[in-house]
Amino acid sequence: MIKFLDLKNINEPYGKDIENAIKRVVKSGWYILGKEVGAFEREYADYIGVGHTVGVGNGLDALRIILQAYMVMGEMEEGDEVIVPSNTFIASIMAITENRLKPVLVEPDIETYNIDPNQIEKKITGKTKAIMIVHLYGQNAHSQKIGKLCGKYDLKLVEDAAQAHGAYHEEKRIGSLGDAAAFSFYPGKNLGGMGDGGAICTNNFQFAECCRALSNYGGETKYKYKYKGFNSRLDEIQAAILRIKLKGLDADNRKRKEVANFYLQNISNPEVQLPKCKDEASHVWHLFVVRVKNRDEFIRHLKEEGVEASIHYPIAPNEQEGYPELHKCDLPITNQMHKEVVSLPISPVLDEKQLQKVVKAVGSYQTVEVKV
Repeated sequence: MIKFLDLKNINEPYGKDIENAIKRVVKSGWYILGKEVGAFEREYADYIGVGHTVGVGNGLDALRIILQAYMVMGEMEEGDEVIVPSNTFIASIMAITENRLKPVLVEPDIETYNIDPNQIEKKITGKTKAIMIVHLYGQNAHSQKIGKLCGKYDLKLVEDAAQAHGAYHEEKRIGSLGDAAAFSFYPGKNLGGMGDGGAICTNNFQFAECCRALSNYGGETKYKYKYKGFNSRLDEIQAAILRIKLKGLDADNRKRKEVANFYLQNISNPEVQLPKCKDEASHVWHLFVVRVKNRDEFIRHLKEEGVEASIHYPIAPNEQEGYPELHKCDLPITNQMHKEVVSLPISPVLDEKQLQKVVKAVGSYQTVEVKV
């Protein structure tokens, strides 16, 4: 069976360096907000091309703290609206609602799976304060049109970059395009740790310091709390691991692109809709997502052929039980996508034999006609 994601093999090339890094942290006797976190924040800021990185506990907290910082700095208030793609992972929505802001869902482009820039302006109101773009599956979601809308209506541009470590928009890295960006270092990400972790990237020093304080109980100094904050800090061991893996991120992303290109060039099945690239060079292929009409049948077929698939995501945000206020949203493209999307195995460690097996399995799928 070809695993959907083989984390053990993905981390194997870094094994000895990671072991040494963990030993270094253990021997240091300092496990929270120490030298490793400080070093990683500087290195990641340089990699992304921003002035400041703030390590936090996970990707959701990164988004949540960004919005909270805008609120405590007086740039947003409860009830304000944030435009967000309607087919994103629930964390994007959750960060908005946890701050008592209102998510305004915008349909995706059916070809790229990212937010459709042509659908945004009609959703902007006097209460809109930000556009949160999500670089879904590793593909850049930014565009000149979105940038112009932010300027025209004086909106913050927040990047949910949890799936796009190392991707580009033109000459700039994802994470350096807007006012603030959130990253996740969940183990399965392109840059993944061995536990939860996240980061906020920005060029605004005052904003970065506000986020840093919010992530540490709201205090700028110990036992003195300026804000009602959180406990959300990147720990020393995860930072040390991420420092090691950051060095190999671009090489790993190149291998992901090779896998994706192999699929795009070799998968041939009229019943399987392959993903489309807006800009192939910028895509880092966190996920390789196809669409099929009979998803459950397709996944069963792949399993029988020795290929494990996954779904990102099986239920749209507007259909989640925990969000009844979104159930009335009219989102036909989103609802269609969430019924059809299937993620094929993709990682830097898949070999050609495995790729051939995936291609053969996908190519041999045929819908079974049910006789009435």
